Amino acid sequence: MNYKQNQRIEQMNEFTLVVGVDIAKHKHVARAQDYRGIEIGKPCTFDNSRSGFTHLWKWTRSLMEAHCKTHVVFGMEPTGHY
Repeated sequence: MNYKQNQRIEQMNEFTLVVGVDIAKHKHVARAQDYRGIEIGKPCTFDNSRSGFTHLWKWTRSLMEAHCKTHVVFGMEPTGHY
């Protein structure tokens, strides 16, 4: 167990963008930060739809380009049906 946790931690570096998503019924919110926990950009609100996902992806890509990030890690809260 500890080995896998260490592998996950080692994935994070100065080129990693970490995006956390708060899942809701209709509108979701994503926030981005660097590997140290420093927030990057403004939160992104998006719909539970294909166009919403496209909006999230464009927002993510723009932050990656603006802050010279080459990797992204998404995380979301663990809820019942996910």
